[in-house]
Amino acid sequence: NVTGRAPGRTEARSPGRSEAPPAGWADLIDALDVQPTDHLITKRRRSAFHDTGLDTLLRDLGVTQVVLAGLSTSGGVESTARSAADHGYHVVLATDAMSDPDADAHRHSIERVFPKLGETATTAEVVQKAEATR
Repeated sequence: NVTGRAPGRTEARSPGRSEAPPAGWADLIDALDVQPTDHLITKRRRSAFHDTGLDTLLRDLGVTQVVLAGLSTSGGVESTARSAADHGYHVVLATDAMSDPDADAHRHSIERVFPKLGETATTAEVVQKAEATR
């Protein structure tokens, strides 16, 4: 989940974004069926790796590959992909499971940035590969 963003440049707000988010905006929806054994990483910056303990958790679990998707292709997804690559993970980007308010920025990330950071694939291709390796 996401609970904040980096301080500074308070005048640079996204269109339609109010000063304070509504109560419960970071709560996970019931449809996700969160279990006590699930790991919750709370993102406070663009990258899911920055100041979250995600790298430590993944290393402790022996993870070497991450599959990324998200709601801000050119922001959070790209920042997380860069951090994952910098941390040495094999990065896979599920490009049909991403969106961005700026279509040009979305396209730029997918076509120009992501191929330099890892593999791009559809969610169906990711699932097919995962099932084949079981």
